[in-house]
Amino acid sequence: MPASPSPSPEPIPTDPVLLRKVAVSSFLGTVIEYYDFLVYGTMAALAFGQLFFPQSNPAAGTIAAFGTLAAGYVARPLGGAVFGHFGDRLGRKSMLILTMVLMGGASFLIGLLPTYATIGVAAPALLVLLRVVQGIAIGGEWGGATLMVVEHADARRRGFWSGLMQMGAPLGGLLSTITVTAIATLPTRDFLAWGWRIPFLCSALLLGIGLYVRLGVTESPLFRQQQAAAAREPSEGPRMPLLRVLRRPRTLLLGCAVGIGPFALTAMISTFMLTYATAIGYSRANVMTGLLYTSLVGLVAIPFFSALSDRIGRRKVVLGGAVATMLGAFPFFALIDSGSPALLVTAMVLGQGLLQSSMYAPLAPLLSELFGTRVRYTGASLGYQLAALVGAGFTPLVASSLFAASGSARSAPLAGLVIGCGLVTALAIWRLAETRGRDLAVDEGGAQPSMRSAPPMTKVTRSS
Repeated sequence: MPASPSPSPEPIPTDPVLLRKVAVSSFLGTVIEYYDFLVYGTMAALAFGQLFFPQSNPAAGTIAAFGTLAAGYVARPLGGAVFGHFGDRLGRKSMLILTMVLMGGASFLIGLLPTYATIGVAAPALLVLLRVVQGIAIGGEWGGATLMVVEHADARRRGFWSGLMQMGAPLGGLLSTITVTAIATLPTRDFLAWGWRIPFLCSALLLGIGLYVRLGVTESPLFRQQQAAAAREPSEGPRMPLLRVLRRPRTLLLGCAVGIGPFALTAMISTFMLTYATAIGYSRANVMTGLLYTSLVGLVAIPFFSALSDRIGRRKVVLGGAVATMLGAFPFFALIDSGSPALLVTAMVLGQGLLQSSMYAPLAPLLSELFGTRVRYTGASLGYQLAALVGAGFTPLVASSLFAASGSARSAPLAGLVIGCGLVTALAIWRLAETRGRDLAVDEGGAQPSMRSAPPMTKVTRSS
């Protein structure tokens, strides 16, 4: 017999003190995630080609180093699926503690890793292994951290609280930039001998602070509510969250596609720019200055655009950023190709601090609102991490290859790459229905309606 309909879930009260604590915990996790990601990306451009792939020529060594960067991204969807599965079945909090330990521990061990000159081919193999472990951990971190905030927050302010959490991205970038800039002042010999290790070893401090805060937060109230309902009324259909998500793959694919544009732009500016700008005559200090200012602007832009999506909708904010990115791709590279350090910094701030932030900031509430509570960790994590894999994991590798083969047309293929990724985001968000204010307690067990034919916002229940 079919199960009798369950009563409508009761509204979950919002505890402001608890919500702030959850937001701080998720914020610190995001800081660690982006600090580790950007430190690795920067070191891949500055040192790893020489330290771990010395038998290659310089260009091939850089491409090989970016290949290890991509390996971490390949592992991220796996982490999203694994931690998403257990996060949807056992709870968000326990998975977040585990992901933080794995992520910070892998970064710390990279700082202790012997180089090719010491242990030969085992060095790049261990580097790839640790990057994969880091990628798996990061794959589960973002989804859990986001859901802890979104599922504790009031429906009308999910963007605002998600924006505060996602300030961890530019702050992690800022800490990474400050650390690497300080280390880069060392003589080249000292930098390659031991200086490159310091940013990775410093991740242990962030890990300790993050764990201290995270251990004190409570489990998501929506997850507890769903678990209680599941005990009363066993669900029908596949028990594995991944299978539930894949029964309606269109939502997952569209959610992934929305993230490709912002991730590609992040990788182009935060990682590949060191290679490109120094190759056309800029100093490392010029690029690091640009990264510093992009992080500072992002600290304001990300919470602004995320809160704006609470007022005008997720779709309008993301679509506006995607269109602006496509229109600005060639002017962006024209500023960089001018040879002026001031215009280089201006281009980086406009590209990363504003255009990327407008596309990236609404992702946390958007992806969370696309899926029901029983599969939300899995669905949101996979959407985000697949976007990271396609948009950011391979962008430095593709960009390096395009640049090496471009000859005199240095920046035109790179601008085309940015336009293509922005177009993917624009088309995907155009096909998605608006999710702002969607009642997360109404759990369909799988994907929420995703296409533009979904019920309009006026029919979506808003929790008070």
